Amino acid sequence: MLIDLHGKTAIVTGAGRGIGREIARTLAGEGVTVVALDIRPDLLETVTAEWRDKGFGGAQILGDVRQAEDCRAAVAETVAKFGRLDILVNNAGVAGGAPIETLTEAVWDDNFDSNLKATFLMCQAAIPQMKAQGSGRILNAASFAAIIPALGSAAYAASKAGVESFTRVLAGELGPWNITANCYAPGMIPTELNHYAEATPERQELLLDTLTLRRWGSPSDVANLICFLASDQAAYITGTMIDISGGKFATQIPGLAHKAKG
Repeated sequence: MLIDLHGKTAIVTGAGRGIGREIARTLAGEGVTVVALDIRPDLLETVTAEWRDKGFGGAQILGDVRQAEDCRAAVAETVAKFGRLDILVNNAGVAGGAPIETLTEAVWDDNFDSNLKATFLMCQAAIPQMKAQGSGRILNAASFAAIIPALGSAAYAASKAGVESFTRVLAGELGPWNITANCYAPGMIPTELNHYAEATPERQELLLDTLTLRRWGSPSDVANLICFLASDQAAYITGTMIDISGGKFATQIPGLAHKAKG
């Protein structure tokens, strides 16, 4: 099976660092014209330099996906420059949290604005162009927290569960135009947001014991999934959430198998 994405155009939000940067980089390496959208100009400067060095096509756009006008402007600029929009990856997000008793309204709102509202606004901006083309792939970042939430993650988990339900409705509404919509649920992938890799050895052991594949995930694991879901090979997959967590809690205590193996 050959995944061929040449000639496609994509917008990746939160593409300045972490998983978003790897998604953008991987798509570009597969021949996609990638528009990297981020709120931080310093990060976009590094994307510009990398794209220039590697000869990737595309553009870098400064924008806040929590603002409807910025979302519409990013889509309009993409279509004006490249003529179409085939793939939208809503990766941007935050992960603030606290116990519910002390959770501030500001943290709650930030999670919902950055994780859920931003996904809605970018999709809303992209839909007319994808409908006009009669095709499109929309991929929204959920989280394993939408499957099993963690203590102290009420705002984050609720916003990501919202992404899953939103994506199902999106898929249903856009199916007649050959537009698919799916979301993906990464597990424990060390990033600047979660600091898994900087946890104490004891804490890391505890976390790794929850995984069937007892290792941290990598941004490339997610990026490879995105490439598949954006391709023609995934044309019959829509309205679902794909768990990419290394089999987190696939059984009640996955770590026991690794301990038995020795």
